[in-house]
Amino acid sequence: METIVIHRFGAPDVFESADLPVPQAIPGHLVIKVAATSVNPVDCKIRQGKLTAIAPDFPAVLHGDVSGVVQAVGDDVDFAIGEEVFACAGGVKGLGGALSEYMLADARLVAHKPKSLDLHQAAALPLVSITAWEALIERAKVTQGQQVLIHGATGGVSHIAIQLAKWAGATVYAACSSERKADIAKRLGADECIFYKQTNVRDYVKEFTDNRGFDVIFDTVGGDNIAKSFQAAAINGTVVSVSSRSQQDLSPMHAKGLTLHVVFMLIPMLYNMGRERHGAILRQIATLVDEHKLKPLIDEQKFNVTDIALAHKYLESGAAIGKVIVTM
Repeated sequence: METIVIHRFGAPDVFESADLPVPQAIPGHLVIKVAATSVNPVDCKIRQGKLTAIAPDFPAVLHGDVSGVVQAVGDDVDFAIGEEVFACAGGVKGLGGALSEYMLADARLVAHKPKSLDLHQAAALPLVSITAWEALIERAKVTQGQQVLIHGATGGVSHIAIQLAKWAGATVYAACSSERKADIAKRLGADECIFYKQTNVRDYVKEFTDNRGFDVIFDTVGGDNIAKSFQAAAINGTVVSVSSRSQQDLSPMHAKGLTLHVVFMLIPMLYNMGRERHGAILRQIATLVDEHKLKPLIDEQKFNVTDIALAHKYLESGAAIGKVIVTM
């Protein structure tokens, strides 16, 4: 089968075409004929060699997000050949990725795709939706009437987080870098946009919360943005981060009695624990999409798998708005 692999870490030009055997269905697994995948920052970091501890062995097939059609099923699998599915199911240590004509996937990680989306659109959702759900619904437990600040606005995880927080009944504030991104954030459900490049934390906390602070802050940026999140949080507030590979002074947390959650959505795949939870989240996401309460934001640029190097370069350039889709 046609497959894109890397034999070493490096720049996007390390991708090569290869001919590998078609995977066979084994108990608890299914084989997906891949229709599309999407590029996530973690895919780029694995390719770059920044996350060698979780990288698949060479020749490595990258990318976790997948949408496609069930080609074969093993024993104890509740999917049928021909069904359309989506998942985040590989591209990390021990699990083959989606940059291939066929992908073997643990059925616990898989769900039927939303009926209202085509296969290419569905590929935008798995990793970012699971991450945002775990952060806001499972960890922060966002509830009606809370003030929720979401950093990143139109990024992959953030654009889903805006919609989930709104669905949960929160007043949603999106940190934006431009008027264009603010317009998109408001169309997704944000009540207010904060232009963080033009105003400091103290000022926007005063303007939007009367100095009280935000009940929940979702940080997708990391670095010194975590400290800014502590500063912007209300007393007894909650901060959730998906980018926390940094050293932080926790004194502001202590002063306010804050709760900090770190979300690393790849854990079920890496450690084979709790995988069925990911399938369950995707089933809920599919329901929300079909009820028109959630939709993926997809970048206008389209890429074929033969252009995978260009797709990675494009995401790394910072020019993308929403998810970058790669079709087979």
